Formats: sequence, structure tokens, C-alpha cells
Amino acid sequence: MERMTAATSSSSRPRVLSRLAAAGASLLLLAACSTSSPEDSLQAELGLDGIDGREIVEQLDASTDDRPFAFMASVREDEVLLGDGTQEVAVALPEDELYVSIAPYVDQTHECYYHSLATCQGELVEQPVSVTITADDGTVLVDEDATTYANGFVGFWLPRDVEGTIEVTYADKTGSVPFSTGEGDPTCITTLQVA
Repeated sequence: MERMTAATSSSSRPRVLSRLAAAGASLLLLAACSTSSPEDSLQAELGLDGIDGREIVEQLDASTDDRPFAFMASVREDEVLLGDGTQEVAVALPEDELYVSIAPYVDQTHECYYHSLATCQGELVEQPVSVTITADDGTVLVDEDATTYANGFVGFWLPRDVEGTIEVTYADKTGSVPFSTGEGDPTCITTLQVA
């Protein structure tokens, strides 16, 4: 057996250390790839990876896909819940705003408290409406013409802890309802009849 000299052992030591470092880095990379969070994997499965809670809400509410979706998506006051029947994840929403989705109607509506992005369907689909949202102190929060989404809703991000009135005009009909954006308040308004 050939004996290693100090010269050969010191020159091969950096190669061995280099190989060990490369192997360790590979293991860390594999571990990082295999430990994705449930949120990431479910969002990826639903085609929503790489976007935050606000973008998820806006994208799903404005979706033109037929409802009901094959998954669950519900807007709560501080998170949007996503589920596929086997797992459920909560994605955070902005702390200083509450998403309020409004389905004005003429003849028919449904009961709703937390807006379901996957199942809620309003009567007025892709219809032009004028929306004015005014706080009780007289501050106009929204004053714009909009078009209801394919689900019959139109949504707005409103400041937290505000009370006021939502008024919607559709064709020659107008209606209004009170709203509030405090803790535990609804994200789904289906009681606004235009007449």
C-alpha cells in the first residue's frame, strides 16, 4: 500500500473538502425543494402561486370561469381561505382594508355573509352600475362607474372600522344599504335591491 506524503495529502484535502461542501449544498437544495409549505403547494395546485391574498381575491372575483369552481375560496375579514377538499390554507389580506363584494339585484338574491369567490352568483351579470360608497362622516370612499363581474358582484377594498352607506344605480333603478368594516363584519353584500 502506497503511503501518502504530506505534500499529496495537503493537495488532496481541498478536493475532498470541496466535494463535501458540494454534497452538503446539494442536500440543502434538495431539502429546500421538498419542504414547500402547504400554502405554496395548494396555491400552485390552484394556479395561484406567487401572488398575495389581495391579488387572489381580485383575480378570483373577476374570473369569467363558470361557477361553482372545483375548489373553495372564501373572503374573511383578514384572510382568504382556500381549499381543495383535502386541505385548506389561509392567505393573509391587508390589515388596513376590508374587501366588500356587492351583488346588486332587481328580482332575486341569496343569503351571504363571507363572500365565496367560488360559488356566489349574483343576478346582474356583467352589467354597468354606478357605485357610491360614503362613510357616515360624509367622506366619499368610492364614486365610480363599474361593470359587475361574471358572478354578478363588484368588489371594493374599503378602510377598516368605517360605517356608512353603499348606493348602486343600475339602468334607471337605485338602491342603498348600510355597511360597516369593523371586526366580524360581512364581506358579502347581497341585500342591495335596485328598484
